[in-house]
Amino acid sequence: MKRNLFVKVVIATICLLLTIPYLVPIQSQASETDQWDKAKERGELRVGLSADYAPYEFEHTKDGKREYAGIDIELAKKIAKDNDIKLKIVNMQFDSLLGALKTGKIDMIISGMAPTPERKKEVDFSDDYMEVNQRLIIQKKNKDKLKTVEDFKGKMIGVQKQTTQEELAKSEMPDSQISSLTRVPEVIMSLNSGKVDGMIIEGPVADAYLEKNPNLTYSDVQFSDADKTTAIALPKDSPELMKRVNKSVKDVRDHNLIKDYKDKATEAMFDDGSFFSKYGSYFLHGVGITILLSFLGVVAGALIGCFFALMKLSNSKILKTIASVYIEFIRGTPLLVQVFLVYFGTTAVLGLDLSALICGIIALIINCSAYIAEIIRAGINAVDNGQMEAARSLGLNKSQAMKKVIMPQAIKNILPALGNEFVTVIKESSIVSVIGVSELMFNAQVVQGASFDPFTPLLVAAVLYFILTFTLSRVMYFAERRYSVSD
Repeated sequence: MKRNLFVKVVIATICLLLTIPYLVPIQSQASETDQWDKAKERGELRVGLSADYAPYEFEHTKDGKREYAGIDIELAKKIAKDNDIKLKIVNMQFDSLLGALKTGKIDMIISGMAPTPERKKEVDFSDDYMEVNQRLIIQKKNKDKLKTVEDFKGKMIGVQKQTTQEELAKSEMPDSQISSLTRVPEVIMSLNSGKVDGMIIEGPVADAYLEKNPNLTYSDVQFSDADKTTAIALPKDSPELMKRVNKSVKDVRDHNLIKDYKDKATEAMFDDGSFFSKYGSYFLHGVGITILLSFLGVVAGALIGCFFALMKLSNSKILKTIASVYIEFIRGTPLLVQVFLVYFGTTAVLGLDLSALICGIIALIINCSAYIAEIIRAGINAVDNGQMEAARSLGLNKSQAMKKVIMPQAIKNILPALGNEFVTVIKESSIVSVIGVSELMFNAQVVQGASFDPFTPLLVAAVLYFILTFTLSRVMYFAERRYSVSD
């Protein structure tokens, strides 16, 4: 009987999910409207990029304020200026950009992206605005040992994931092992530490990193397909937006503005100042957002979790089943998947234009609610059954007994586990950086790209995470001791 009920609930849930696309507006089906019309109605042009890729795009501090700089940033500013529209930069990881473009989170991608055949199946590309050469960099100590492709046979080659460099490594270095990482600073750190023997990277980016890493140099390896072009990725079937973008790109090429953009980027990359004077505010801002995410995730998650815990403890089989399905599904799927589902799903399925911060908070609340529901349920079950019986014998109904007798005792059992959940959420909140939420880990990654130092920002972030979690652990310890005094 229970099994039949469970199957019915699951089927009903699946049917509901399948009918949602027909009940609400779907962003992906709105492709009949040119993306330019949507941007114009919104009053801003949303340009997606990964700001850890100097000199193309990165963040730096100017006159005490954070701002974006780089070749692609200047190009984005020109397109916005030419079309008399406000520019909004949406910074996220490179491998999330195409998904954001296809679901309407951004209007275009300007991030040193090459128009490959695979990408052209998913999005349209503007005219090329720059040609670049792919280079292989190695440690200086290996300069005489790694001169040809044959020398890299069996060696580890580092590349950024889902890039033309990854494709080049697979096609022209088939006997080498490929290590694909999400971000360029991570690959640089792997090369510096000897985790990989070489790294394929675009020439302008390589020049910048070699300037800051004197232990690295170019290999003599030459690729037959080394020359690549970069273009702007646009949504399918947006001819008006394409026309306006190509007009700006043509002007850039006709007047050789890329050279000016490179000079401005170089000046911004190597400005004066100590590490903490330039990037201290980044970490402070990240700590504030991390605390906000964690606090809202645990508090709101506790309220929702309490609701589902009581559902699971109820006498109703339907409520029990619904709560069990919800809790097991959330606990059985990675937080990263939930973040992507909320971020892309709210736009693609529900048609809601929610910011990355709001989506990150929602994902953390959903995730926390399932775990806290089990914490609360276990805390309530740990209270002796005789307490409920005694309360009922004194004339209290079940609801009153739960509120005045059971829950006050259960809180003592719940508090330590709830504190541990809070500590866990502080660390797990770093996952929302993949969609561009500017928390501590995201800002550490921004500093990696801007400073060309892949290690120090991680060390600073680790220390700050430790301070946050250690402080919270001590606060929870004193709270537990205070409650234990009343026993």
